[in-house]
Amino acid sequence: MSEPFGRSRKNPREKTRAPLVPPGSRSRTAHGLTAAAAEGCFALQVCSDCGLVIYPPRDACPGCLSARLPYQEVNPGGTLVVETTVRAAAEPYFRQRAPWRVGTVKLDAGPILIVHLHRDVSEGGRVRLALKLDKSGAAVAIALPETQTPNMHDDPQLREMTCDPKSRCVLITDGGSAVGQAMAAVLSAAHATTVFVGVAEPWNPSAATDLLGRLERVEIVPLDITDSESVATQARQNGERIDIIINTAEHVHPGGIMARDGVSIARAEMDVRYFGLMRLAQAFGPAMAARGADGINSATAFVNLLSVYALMNWPAYGAYSAAEAASLSATQCLRTELRLAGVKVINVFFGPLETDRFQTVPPPKVTPRALAEAVLDALKNGLEDVFVGDVATEIRARLAVNPKALERELGG
Repeated sequence: MSEPFGRSRKNPREKTRAPLVPPGSRSRTAHGLTAAAAEGCFALQVCSDCGLVIYPPRDACPGCLSARLPYQEVNPGGTLVVETTVRAAAEPYFRQRAPWRVGTVKLDAGPILIVHLHRDVSEGGRVRLALKLDKSGAAVAIALPETQTPNMHDDPQLREMTCDPKSRCVLITDGGSAVGQAMAAVLSAAHATTVFVGVAEPWNPSAATDLLGRLERVEIVPLDITDSESVATQARQNGERIDIIINTAEHVHPGGIMARDGVSIARAEMDVRYFGLMRLAQAFGPAMAARGADGINSATAFVNLLSVYALMNWPAYGAYSAAEAASLSATQCLRTELRLAGVKVINVFFGPLETDRFQTVPPPKVTPRALAEAVLDALKNGLEDVFVGDVATEIRARLAVNPKALERELGG
């Protein structure tokens, strides 16, 4: 049974370990597993001609030699046939983390996989496989208990592949928004050690600061991501303590390109959504990268909340969509830069929110609380791309089928 743990204090006289990542090379075909793990799916190749479920990934079916091998979600249930514990590994990443449990699982769907093992599974027992992204960003399989067990997410091997906020310090960049306040409440309830919440003018009393002040483990800090000095000051004060950053800053205005008078609003949108992200990454990123291997409470994730219209422009909010697209591109760059330190960059896509900014937009909408809970779920499961709400999931599906049709339909 997994044992609960608290936040451990590092001996300041000890050297902080340099971040190491496990081997991450994968073939182009195998990155189908990466795509599934990034969104929390358990998908394997399934032959379109003979129906054989295939693992490891191949370019041709071993049963009928068909090349039509799409990835599909399959039953993750199976039996742990045999287990072993690696106590001396050649790979430096695993040498630092030995002993490490691995085993062989026979899936009900057919294939046999060598997988990482959660401490609550045992040889001969039933298990549920999950695809996770390890610290190199590559997909790996781990055998989990069939049902939830006490303190399940506290397993050290599972925690290496996820970003659970428990016993970690979190920074929420904008507590003045409804989303930022909901995020603070959810992270506080998830037993984060400290939830730092940025407010541009914390000395100015408001309903937001009153609400945040009543939350356990929440600390209001001065932070304005449009001000480089404000971001740098906060990084100097708390940067080495921050394990997770959640960028909730927003700047939402309706309108396209031609109807706007000048570029002042568009410049403000880019200042918050694109340049603000850059300021955060430059100020906090180096310290997070240096602490990517700092024990069970290491720096672990940078979360960026994005409108799903970053993927396809919505002309009714056209300039806003363009700023979101710039922010998305920046996070993809940041993901590559932080991957070598084992720090995940998580994009959370959502449709119109149930806030005043989208008052005239008809349902369905996403409530701030639902968005916050989706972020918590993404952290606990170590995901990279999350789609929240009916609008976001529909756009994701329609992009995969016919992007041009979606472009025309969004344009009326």
